[in-house]
Amino acid sequence: MENRKHIMIALRAAFPHTVPILAGFLFLGIAYGIYMNSLGFSAIYPTLMSLAIFAGSMEFIAANLLLGAFDPINALLLTLMVNARHLFYGISMLDKYKGTGKKKFYLIFGLCDESFSINCTADIPKDVDKGWFMFFVTLLNHLYWVLGATIGGAFGSLVQFNTEGLEFVMTALFVVIFIEQWMKEKEHYSALVGLGISFASLVVFGGEKFILPAMAAILGILTVLRKPLEKEGAIASL
Repeated sequence: MENRKHIMIALRAAFPHTVPILAGFLFLGIAYGIYMNSLGFSAIYPTLMSLAIFAGSMEFIAANLLLGAFDPINALLLTLMVNARHLFYGISMLDKYKGTGKKKFYLIFGLCDESFSINCTADIPKDVDKGWFMFFVTLLNHLYWVLGATIGGAFGSLVQFNTEGLEFVMTALFVVIFIEQWMKEKEHYSALVGLGISFASLVVFGGEKFILPAMAAILGILTVLRKPLEKEGAIASL
């Protein structure tokens, strides 16, 4: 009974921190569900993918990978590049996740930008169990995304409307991420490195093959320059 009380206290403490994420994940998840439906997938696909993957931008990319030729190596490399920032997230959360027991497995699986931000910066009250607080932050954010994707998948399958151009939602997602990163940085070295390398890769490799070499080069250069850039405040959340 006492343990259940501690769990509920942690849930009540975590929920207010995730409310801003609710709005964003709900609407973006709906767009993702509709997007999946526009590609010909049934309503169950966005629900299952959001449950099993929980990697927003990668889920949009995965939808297109499912329609292409079977190429697991390319899918693996692309996934690693798109989500490479989680390597740094994971390292920085090593101390935070100590002592969380079996909850640690789900905390690792459910680590995303938003959960990382909340769990790193939240001032957890002394009477709230840290492990359960972080668990519920992660779980609630995951549920918001699944809920949005489910609504979008169901809505897209029940209501017929013109979805031409909906695939632009993925482009818009990356634009929003870029703008948000730009606004967080005092200096814009990392953003300019990304733009410069992407443009150079586009010229060298062409529009269909530039993503992987561009992201590999960006990851490598920012890894090498990580410490000097951090001193300048140029990397807000790599």
